Amino acid sequence: MSKKVFVSGCYDLLHSGHIAFFEEASQYGDLYVALGSDQTVYDLKGRAPVNTEDERLYMVKSVRCVTDAFVSQGSGMLDWLEEFKTLQPDFFIVNEDGNTPDKAQLCEDFGVEFIVLKREPHEGLTPRSTTSLRTVNQIPFRIDLAGGWLDQPYVSKHYPGAVITIQIEPTYSFNERSGMASSTRRAAIDMWGPRLPAGDPEKLAKILFCYDNPPGTKVISGSQDAIGLVVPGLAYSYYAPGEYWPARIDRILDESYLQFVENSLYLVTLGPRHAGYDVLENTKIDQDGAKALADAADGVWQAIQGRDIQAFGKAFRESFEAQIAMFPNMMNEMVAELIEKYQDKALGWKLSGAGGGGYLILVSDKPIENAMKIVARRVNE
Repeated sequence: MSKKVFVSGCYDLLHSGHIAFFEEASQYGDLYVALGSDQTVYDLKGRAPVNTEDERLYMVKSVRCVTDAFVSQGSGMLDWLEEFKTLQPDFFIVNEDGNTPDKAQLCEDFGVEFIVLKREPHEGLTPRSTTSLRTVNQIPFRIDLAGGWLDQPYVSKHYPGAVITIQIEPTYSFNERSGMASSTRRAAIDMWGPRLPAGDPEKLAKILFCYDNPPGTKVISGSQDAIGLVVPGLAYSYYAPGEYWPARIDRILDESYLQFVENSLYLVTLGPRHAGYDVLENTKIDQDGAKALADAADGVWQAIQGRDIQAFGKAFRESFEAQIAMFPNMMNEMVAELIEKYQDKALGWKLSGAGGGGYLILVSDKPIENAMKIVARRVNE
């Protein structure tokens, strides 16, 4: 009997990348596709799909290599769980950005082989993603490489220091609430549309920061989010004690340094945040913690300028350790288990977000299997 292959996803704006994935997955056996419902897509992505679940189901079922497809009846990241249990597949296949610890653990529990495929376009075709099809030019995302939290006055008042960010291309549909400045990015899209306007990046970043935090806002989004989204390349934003906006922003656009960071970083997808999660509970914010965070950020900046990957990994890890010393809720059992899995393969690690929903970011001098890679933005067009 033929083996059964299970895949899941939204599959909105069906494109050649989806078909290439289906074709490769179907080589393992009969292919069954679980589609997220319209409500699930809205809950997870913060927007409704372009095509309804009925339209998406019709199109996927029409693909020659698909044995059957169905709309998952559950909700959340594992909305297909009941269908998975009923089907009892032999293989569960995902792409790198769908490779999460909870999926791998589920397959281990049920004796299903978990396979991660690379995103490869069909021969002779341009790589495609749903994100790239939505707009010609997109608002970027950002990663804070070190110093995150020092853009909050209740941290920097204890000790001044820098937050280091890198502006990255939207090569993936990065998760909402993933620590990639997705909420500030939505504010940018609301104000400017699908592309950044022309103008001085620092002035535009300040406009975005103000728009994202109108008068009366109770929880202020740190300005490193706006800076990271709008300022190309690498940015070193230095915060004086108790200030919302940095005293200065140093920038690196040199190609060799950007390539060094791109080649050093690997992203592993985390599971979702737990309900009721609050990173601001049980904090211990003091001078020693803020100084350790500031010192680690300076270490990262110096390592990048020296293109010293050993020093980069060490300072990167120290930045994360300083964060969780002040914000212990950033760490949980899932994150700890994932770090343990990769600690012998990586030189350093930290979270893109705070406790889940985002990515474990690894610094490594060797390729990390099934991890995602980033592309830095060089210039805003």
